[in-house]
Amino acid sequence: MHRNIRKGVQKIIYPMKFRTAFTASVLIAPISAFSVPRRSPFSQSFTARNMASTTFPTWSFDKPNAAMEWNDVLDVTMSSASASGTVDLLVIGVSPPAKAEKEEEDDDDEEEEEATNKEPEPIALTGSAKSLDDDLSGALTDMLKDHAKSFKNGATVGGTTPTLRVASSTAKRIVLMGLGPEKDDKDWTNAGMALGNAVAAKCKAEPKVASCRVILPEAVTGNATTVRDFSTAFYQALYADNRYKSGSNVKKVAEALKSITLTTDGSDAVADAAAIEQGRSIARGIFLCKDIVNAPHNVLNSLSLADTARRIVEESGGSLQCKILNKDECEARGMGSFLGVARGSETEPQFIHITYKPKGEINSKVGVIGKGLLFDTGGYNIKTAMMEMMKFDCGGAAAVLGAARAIGALQPEGVEAHFCVAACENMISDRAAVPSDILTASNGKTIEVMNTDAEGRLTLADALVYADKEIGCEKIIELSTLTGACMISLGKSLAGVWTLNDGLAEEIANISKVTGDKSWRMPMAMEYNDQLESKFADMKNIGGRYGGAITAALFLQKFVSKKKPFAHIDIAGPVWSDKESMATGYGTKLVTEWVCRQGKKAE
Repeated sequence: MHRNIRKGVQKIIYPMKFRTAFTASVLIAPISAFSVPRRSPFSQSFTARNMASTTFPTWSFDKPNAAMEWNDVLDVTMSSASASGTVDLLVIGVSPPAKAEKEEEDDDDEEEEEATNKEPEPIALTGSAKSLDDDLSGALTDMLKDHAKSFKNGATVGGTTPTLRVASSTAKRIVLMGLGPEKDDKDWTNAGMALGNAVAAKCKAEPKVASCRVILPEAVTGNATTVRDFSTAFYQALYADNRYKSGSNVKKVAEALKSITLTTDGSDAVADAAAIEQGRSIARGIFLCKDIVNAPHNVLNSLSLADTARRIVEESGGSLQCKILNKDECEARGMGSFLGVARGSETEPQFIHITYKPKGEINSKVGVIGKGLLFDTGGYNIKTAMMEMMKFDCGGAAAVLGAARAIGALQPEGVEAHFCVAACENMISDRAAVPSDILTASNGKTIEVMNTDAEGRLTLADALVYADKEIGCEKIIELSTLTGACMISLGKSLAGVWTLNDGLAEEIANISKVTGDKSWRMPMAMEYNDQLESKFADMKNIGGRYGGAITAALFLQKFVSKKKPFAHIDIAGPVWSDKESMATGYGTKLVTEWVCRQGKKAE
């Protein structure tokens, strides 16, 4: 046992060249102008490392980790082309014929259908599916008959039949995928995500599949948004985090898959290619979001998150710029609220500011703030449960940085976007804040710290003032894993949205519907401000026992100009999947879509 321990220590403290941490404000444009290594030792792809012979790099005894490794989307070529050649897996989209309204109501009553023992009529195949069925002597029709009930006859978008293995010049395996009932005015909103997830699931279930063709109607592939969503969902669903595994513990996903082709008779290959690449870029942002939340604290601290921001800018090819403020520059700006939390950290606080500016006209200047607590012990009000989960307290920062990565690739027109994260940890030390301390934020307001576990709002306060006053953002949204009270109200699937601006609330609600990042507007009960009153300072950092998510939102509102559109989005619930025991990537798509829409001129 002692020999094993000694070998493990040798692996962990093996000498490494860490990227030099910046100790002053830096403006990156371009990165190559600085006298630091162009790549950190962790920026190589996961596949380039020999995991069988080394343990993942974390820290030495005396030095904190300075960079985090990234996962990247699976190296699978997705394209749009006409059907040709044999593929390992063929996925054919099918729809049941449109039914009268009365028939649809009858179909919803499953008990009545079972009582009559009436077998549902199988779908009548058409087009490519019909030709293939004829070549296979009706094998597809037989499969539809056998699985009509479980497949719901294709009425559920993204539902699939079992895989049919065949001997054909077209494919070795065939799957039928539901597209929902045929309708002339069918709304394909969210269909792309469901279809992309379904195809990815089949590719994961068939690990030897190297090539896949998906036959879809022109109404699907002719919709750029649907193709983009298909691409995003497909690549996102193939995420696997093997950064901290070795040998046989590495779990590979769809490792043989090399290509996937979208096919339809009326496909526009050029438009599809652009939409596919957009979806891939968004998926890469989601991957980064998941990587940040999944990373343990001995890998991800304020230094390595700042390094991540620099690398986002570096890969953007000049579309993004980055400024990192160190503790002295934060102190010069009066960020006492943020620094009061950061005093207990092992690593110095890093204030991250990534800027995107379009090439042409600017119609809107917006700010996106993410809570960047890399680990939250609760401070001296130490947590008594779930502390092992508190690496996800940077979920807001992860969503914002993931979106910054996507925006850098998408380069939307008309919008100038600023992505800000006040990064630190909430720890216990001889320097950490204690209950009853009074901190002064950068807008001059004083805050009595009644509970050190309500620290996120303290870091966000100075970030909001910075976006509002120093940058001059015209509209601001902020994402944070802020309160357990929000989860009690909305569960783990929905984020809560607090804003005094009805127009901004409507924007976020509409975007939630199309991205799948679910949210729900919550009340801004102004009378609850009484709970934040302090006898010794301008305000307290917590309210009473009840309405904790509301008082948190009211606290944040005090650090943004009254008439400026601002929304606080509490993502404590949907940031983590208990089922999969990992990050969901929540928020990246929502922020990306919100920023892209801001560039459009108001009609």
